[in-house]
Amino acid sequence: MLETNKIRNIAIIAHVDHGKTTIVDAILKQSNTFRENQAEMQATLIMDSGDQERERGITISAKQTAINYQDYRINIIDTPGHADFSGEVERTMNMADGCLLIVDAQEGPMPQTKFVLKKALEAGLKPIVIINKIDKRDSRIIEVEDEIADLFLDLAVDDSQLHYPTFYAIGREGKAWDSRPEDITEEADLRVLLDAILTEVPAPNGNKDEPFQMLITALSWDNFLGKYAIGRINRGSVSVGQQITLIKKDGTKTTIKADKIFASQGLNRLEMKQAIAGDIVSITGVGTAQIGETLADPANPDALPVLKVEDPTLKISIQPNSSPFKGQEGEFTTSRQIGERLQKELETNIGLHVEDEGIGFLVAGRGELHLSVLIETMRREGFELEVGRPQVVTKEVNGKMMEPVEELTVEVPDEHVGPVQQELGMRRAELVKQELTGRGVTRLIYRIPTRALLGLRNILLTNTRGTVVMYSLMLGYEPIGTPLPRLRSGVLIAFETGTATPYSLQNVEQRGTSFVGPGTKVYAGQIIGLNTRSDDMEINVVREKQLTNMRSKSSDGTVQLTPPIDMSLEECLDFIENDELLEVTPESLRLRKKLLDPNKRKRAPKI
Repeated sequence: MLETNKIRNIAIIAHVDHGKTTIVDAILKQSNTFRENQAEMQATLIMDSGDQERERGITISAKQTAINYQDYRINIIDTPGHADFSGEVERTMNMADGCLLIVDAQEGPMPQTKFVLKKALEAGLKPIVIINKIDKRDSRIIEVEDEIADLFLDLAVDDSQLHYPTFYAIGREGKAWDSRPEDITEEADLRVLLDAILTEVPAPNGNKDEPFQMLITALSWDNFLGKYAIGRINRGSVSVGQQITLIKKDGTKTTIKADKIFASQGLNRLEMKQAIAGDIVSITGVGTAQIGETLADPANPDALPVLKVEDPTLKISIQPNSSPFKGQEGEFTTSRQIGERLQKELETNIGLHVEDEGIGFLVAGRGELHLSVLIETMRREGFELEVGRPQVVTKEVNGKMMEPVEELTVEVPDEHVGPVQQELGMRRAELVKQELTGRGVTRLIYRIPTRALLGLRNILLTNTRGTVVMYSLMLGYEPIGTPLPRLRSGVLIAFETGTATPYSLQNVEQRGTSFVGPGTKVYAGQIIGLNTRSDDMEINVVREKQLTNMRSKSSDGTVQLTPPIDMSLEECLDFIENDELLEVTPESLRLRKKLLDPNKRKRAPKI
């Protein structure tokens, strides 16, 4: 068993796509964590184990791993870079004593760089800076160094945090230097970085001879041992079979037994007989334990402060599917099943809030991506849902209603600046700063209400031919502004239930853009296209061409149709208005009106 002074705990933090997970991969491979013949030695994004993480190319949930280097044990926490998953960042920072801040040598510090560094410095972590991707053709290392220094000046909690070592890396090649290399093709590895972790990051605080105490920071499950409580031991030690006290958030105490204790080793869990202060461990036998609760010695059952997480900014209604096609494609369709699944999600997703609304639920999260990942996960698990339009979460301060406001950073090629400024002008965004990056790209920084961001990404991608890059960062709350004008055209609505025919879909093309193709089953009230005009229009898309004795079916000729628009889950959420819903099943995404009956829609008040 290691002594506390031989343990190092570090968090890896970065903006999205700056190479954080790639550097963790290289550290795992170069520390001989895997055998040479293991598949992981040839893999990439080893720590991004979830299907959506690999598909989206982002880290969604924080991961713990560990390596042995020289006589030390280095616990590594790979955190998400996207602000929508900031709850994951906030709950894991307390397990680390230092952080590796990774910054792209071309892009420099970005909005999420600012967010994760702010959280790390507030937690008192010792920073080590890595300027990554220095082999990029447009890398600008010296300017990025200055930008990082300015960022630290803005965010440092005390003067000691202004003194940080800087390293230069090519993460995908597993190379790092402690000074700017003259020749990036020279032999190098990550040992210089691992040595710095041992010397720069302090050993954990905590006396192993004091009574045991640990804050539960994460949970996991398996089918063999059930629930694992994960956290860093704050003080003392714990042994297999030891009686410990679980202190709930309401102060109630339960005595349990530590059945098994595990430490991370690469991608595996390593069983231990005893663990001491400073180490990050997983303990089984914890029963009803939840994130933010404390495990302690029964003789000294002192609770640690409960984790504080920032409030949600967006909410969305989730309810059972009520369309004519309900129950045809999913396994879990009832309100009870959806409610149980959301309660299970709350155990690990601490940035989420769920409110029961009778048949449905109001789910609040940190952004569209945060909510859409949950919906997509439930969809893949076999759930059928109906989802409403995302709404901002407001709060009352001194008798005045306040709404969330964000800093929006947009990077776009110079030739597309006009359409971006026009769209953001219609959304009443306030331009704070405009600068040329020197790469034919303009960076625009806006102050904008969160509600004005809904649907913005897809419109800007269309207006800039897919070249726009945009990120937002929560600034705070301000009094609710004036309502935004409706920015979307009307929709084309199916008039009858049946199967869409090529003959009828020609009418859709004449009036707008189609969302369904020939042979697609539709129901009355389903949205099947986007109108070119501002009003909604009903169309019969299931009518077949009538044949006469003067014309045979084979002589009708071939109908040429434009392929329908196939929207992703996020695009569908951005598209719908207040009187519309998104039907989500394991096989389909269908847009629909809340009221399927056209007569009821006409009589209903405008939302």
